[in-house]
Amino acid sequence: MAQRFVLEKRSIDYVPLAERHGKVWHLWPTWFMGDAHLATVATGYVGVAMGGNLVWMAIAVTIGSAFGTFFMAFHSTQGPQLGLPQMIQSRPQFGYVGALLVWGVALVTYVGFNAFNQVLAGDTLDTLYHADKHLTMPLVGILAAALAIFGYDWIHRVQQVLTAILLAGLVVMTVAVAGVRFPAAQLDLGDFRLVPFLTQLFAAAAYQISWSIYVSDYSRYLPRDVGVAASFWWTYLGAFIGGTWTMLVGTVAGAMFPKLELTPALRASANAMLPGSGAPLLLVSLLGLVTITTLNFYGASLTLLSVADSLRPIKATLTKRIATIVACLVVACLLALTASPDFAKEFGEFLSILLYLFTPWTAINLVDFYYVRRGHYSVREIFNPRGLYGRWNWRGLTAYAVGFVAMIPFFSTGIYVGPVARALGGADLAMLVGLPVSTIVYLLACRSMDVEAEARRAAEADAGLEDAAG
Repeated sequence: MAQRFVLEKRSIDYVPLAERHGKVWHLWPTWFMGDAHLATVATGYVGVAMGGNLVWMAIAVTIGSAFGTFFMAFHSTQGPQLGLPQMIQSRPQFGYVGALLVWGVALVTYVGFNAFNQVLAGDTLDTLYHADKHLTMPLVGILAAALAIFGYDWIHRVQQVLTAILLAGLVVMTVAVAGVRFPAAQLDLGDFRLVPFLTQLFAAAAYQISWSIYVSDYSRYLPRDVGVAASFWWTYLGAFIGGTWTMLVGTVAGAMFPKLELTPALRASANAMLPGSGAPLLLVSLLGLVTITTLNFYGASLTLLSVADSLRPIKATLTKRIATIVACLVVACLLALTASPDFAKEFGEFLSILLYLFTPWTAINLVDFYYVRRGHYSVREIFNPRGLYGRWNWRGLTAYAVGFVAMIPFFSTGIYVGPVARALGGADLAMLVGLPVSTIVYLLACRSMDVEAEARRAAEADAGLEDAAG
């Protein structure tokens, strides 16, 4: 019993089979609650803020979320198989040092999302209690970082408790929506607007894909025999239901009060559907925002340790894990305190950038795991700076670069609009280009690999791994 309340000791190191524990269904509440919070609400608000109506933006949210969650859930199955955090698994595709490319992108994502989360939390507490944002934003960050320090088991426990609370709240609010009379224009299927539709669809997809960079962090302690199908579906259903349902809350709020900012619109819409429910809904969503900020700090810590290990091999310790969490907390707080008030627009732009940066990576990582190497990796060689996977892997780096460049003509952001996107009236189809291009280039580059010989070397290198890790 005493061991259940101690801080997690492991970080980027391998979790031996003797330490594996938990049930595969634990992934459902972890990712339902991982999506059921204010930042997800903001994602569903993007399309209506651009002038899209309720019915088409709801369709866009559902399709985008279903598509993006597909990739995210497949990453989740890697955790039980390898017993490693998500980002460290990029070394076989990109190299011991080459993986720094995707890790740098991941760190920007973690810290950027947490800055946005803290801004949202500050806005929420300001709306409810006129609390000073300069105090509440750092406070939310500190609470989230404290839970991240306790680690894996505590994160799962808290997500399970909060899931039951928020699930009840979402059911009540969904029933209340049936009594709302929306303007006819909000339900007009003939009022289709391409740019808001595609922006909302790919914002939802990008948001779900963005969890891919750390989803197996929360499945790596599960027993290896939980099964690929089980880990996939428990993750997929949790993230899809939690994400889609919560994004639709933002879509409905924006449709009901299109002239208000996100937090006031959410409160006003809840009160309109069920008098007096606005404040409780915001508070429950705020709790979810704290825990997803925890997940981001936890993932950022593992990624920062991976970066440090690539620059100079280190021994993972609790002290180092705590230090990296604190460092990420400080940076996120500074960004939150200096954030622009034009939040909704900036959040949409941020999601677009994430989509571009993670599209090639998710394609390469998944096709390598499930098709090229078929899960046959050496844990020891992943941590060997001059080992089996090399310092720079030209195959992964080339596929990433080609896939990213291929998307540029299709980019559509406030900073840059590519020629193809401009010809389509601003519609953004970059993701539909980046995924297949990165996949095809990587598969072609891997034709020269002797996969069977590498698998034999990997098995030899990991002989006695369990005893040594234990």
